[in-house]
Order: sequence, then structure tokens, then C-alpha cells
Amino acid sequence: MNLTVITLDDDLHAKKALKTHKDFETLLLNHNRLTQLPPALTKFVNLKVLDLSSNCLTQLPEAICNLPLVTLIAKNNNLSNKSLPKSFVMRNSALKELNLSGNQLTHFPEQVLELRQLRYFYAGANRITAISKDIWKMQSLQVLSLGGNQISDVPDSVGMLSQLQALVLCDNVIENLPTSIAHLNSLKSLLLHKNRLRHLPKDIIALKNLTELSLRDNPLVVRFVQDIAMKPPTLMEFAARVVKCTGIPYGPGIVPRTVNDYLQSANCCVNPKCKGVFFDNRVEHIKFVDFCGKYRVPLLHYLCSSKCIEPEPELPQTSGANGYMMRKVLLG
Repeated sequence: MNLTVITLDDDLHAKKALKTHKDFETLLLNHNRLTQLPPALTKFVNLKVLDLSSNCLTQLPEAICNLPLVTLIAKNNNLSNKSLPKSFVMRNSALKELNLSGNQLTHFPEQVLELRQLRYFYAGANRITAISKDIWKMQSLQVLSLGGNQISDVPDSVGMLSQLQALVLCDNVIENLPTSIAHLNSLKSLLLHKNRLRHLPKDIIALKNLTELSLRDNPLVVRFVQDIAMKPPTLMEFAARVVKCTGIPYGPGIVPRTVNDYLQSANCCVNPKCKGVFFDNRVEHIKFVDFCGKYRVPLLHYLCSSKCIEPEPELPQTSGANGYMMRKVLLG
């Protein structure tokens, strides 16, 4: 007899089950009305896959970590941060997949940060407000799914997840993405729809392996060509621009240290026809940029003056494959 799968329909306390519990590797307890886990669960000492989804669980006991689990699915329950075990490190195994979607989590569960071999982490449809800055520790992560939360900020450390292939951040309240996202060289799918994004960092064009990008229901889709009003530069900025553009000598001993530091902070205008610089005052301009040879997406550019804004060339009406890709990006 080589039984490897058991469901709740099979009596966990049955004599047959107790005799063969060492043979079971998969236990499916999903879609029942469980309010707590049966004590007999710990007898399945070789269990690799445990599905607890769609129950009424309010607690995951510490004893669950005595099992050599590779996959733990606990989505669609009533779990809060306090009801999770203090550690998800499993006995004699390394958890590869953890699904906590559809629960009552209010912040990123710090316990998962110690799972250095975790590949798939799902925590969508919760109430998480922030992603841990220490997420860089999860170096084996390939899928990070946090859609349907209340996340407003994405930390720079996300860009250190070198193995990440899918990043799901849709249906949150994110306004900006860090430029470090361009370091995700393995990324294939980036889902950002239903957020508050007004622009994308221009560095995103470095994601050459990206095959899926969803931006629908973001402000950038509705006002991606509007320029943001520019306030008049200060007299200090005017003077500093003149110094930089005309090559007037400056440095320690010539100007005060604070003035020298200010002059060193100059940024070059991205318009290739302009030799100007800017400091605190700039024009923010949304421009369409070819992305991965498949998309044209609105990216934010910084200019020294509104005179540096170049009109977008008129493009033929998109049709066929090109039109489909444009709709896929903006409309999903």
C-alpha cells in the first residue's frame, strides 16, 4: 500500500489512517468548517503539503511547524497576525510555498523573512499597509503576491529580490514605485492595476524579460500627458544655473561651503538638445517611451524648463498586435 493523499472525508482518527499516517504526504482539509486543527494532524510525520483553505480557522498552532511541510495553504480563513505561529520554519524541511491570502492580516508577517528558501508567497486580500524593508532576505522568492491590500509604499529593498519572476501589487494605494524595481532582471509579470500611480520610474525600461504589465485604473492612464505646473525658480537657483551654464569657476576657498555643495547638486536636463541644469526647481513631464520593444508607456522626465518639452510625434493609429499590447498595458 502506497497512500500519499488523504482528505477530511477519510477519518483522521480511523484505525486505517493511524496505521498508515507515515505514508501520507498530502492532506486536503480545504472547504470545510474547521475552527481549529484536529489533534491527529501531528501524527502525519511525513506530510509535505497541507491545504487548510476556505475554513473558519482563527489560529495556526505552533505544532504545525513540527511537520516537514513544503507547501502550506491557509487562504480564506480568519487569521490575524497574532494567530500565526511565531515561526514558519518546518522540521527537517524548507517551506517553499506559503499562502495566507484572504485573511485578516494588518501588517507584513515578519515570520516569513526567516524562510530563506521560500519561493512563492501569497498574502493578497488582507489589510496589509506596508511591505517589510527586510524583504530582501527572501532571496529565493520567485512570486510575491500582495494584491488587494492597503499598501501605500514599496520599499527599495524589493529591488534586491534577484529571483523574482512575478510581482503582484494590484488593488492597493501605491502612488510611486522605487527606481530599484529596475534591478529585478528575472521579472516577467508586473501587475500594478487599481493603484494611484501617476507615472512610472524611467528605469523600468531596463526590465527586458517583462512579458506582462498591467496598469489599468491608475491616474497615469487618464492624465498621462498632462504637465505639472512649474513654480518660478528662486534667485539662488537662477544664480546657480548661470554659474553652471557659463562655466564660472567655483570651489572651496572661492565660495562658502554651503554654496559649493548646492552647486555640486545640479541635475542635467534630460532634453538632449538642452545644456541646462536645475536644482530644486524643475518641470515634470510625462513622455511615452518604448518599453521592451512591445509597449509604449508613460514615464516621468525632469526638465529644466517648460521650453524643453518636445511635442510627442504623431503616431499612426495602433492596430493589430501593437494595439493589443497597448491595451494590455493600460487596460489590462
